[in-house]
Amino acid sequence: MILLKNYLEAIEYKITDGTDYGWQCYGSNARYLDSYKEDQYSVGAIFDSQDQFVYAIELWDYQNNREYRWQHPDYKQAFLNEAKEREIDPTESLDNSKFIDLEVADDILEKISSIVAGEEYDTRVKVPVNFTDEELLTYMKMAHERDITFNQLVEEALRHAIAEVETGQLTKEDAQNWLEEKKLREELDNIYLDDKPKKKSKKKK
Repeated sequence: MILLKNYLEAIEYKITDGTDYGWQCYGSNARYLDSYKEDQYSVGAIFDSQDQFVYAIELWDYQNNREYRWQHPDYKQAFLNEAKEREIDPTESLDNSKFIDLEVADDILEKISSIVAGEEYDTRVKVPVNFTDEELLTYMKMAHERDITFNQLVEEALRHAIAEVETGQLTKEDAQNWLEEKKLREELDNIYLDDKPKKKSKKKK
């Protein structure tokens, strides 16, 4: 979650403009607050004027021709629905270019901070991953055996999966089947744990 204060810290409180947000997908209290430096960057946050909750952030890095966007996951569908009603491409930025959508809140804040400060930044997109404790331990051991970091292992696996999708070796149906099998295994594990005899506690004399 991002609050307005997090955004203000990232732009070093360099506010250049503000206005009401014209769409209804974020509610009647949505406002737009932006920061701009000619030929360098433009960044804007859509936030709630009552509780300072940030719904979305848009970032234009003019020097490197990159355009990023982060949206709170709870409001993405509402945005997509209104974009469809308005017959607007939800992926489109300016001059028919496309946003690079970011999934992790810290990712957009880190990029903003670096661009505003005139520093180099990591152009890679952070991807949220969820592992069980057992899976995490397995992958950490695997990374240790290969003498690489856990993050490097995950990045390598993601790149491999993306390559398989691009070549047609991995399809959406494959991914869906894997998720269903994983869910079934977890349910069976829970049943096994529930049925496993519990040790009787010894009563103290």
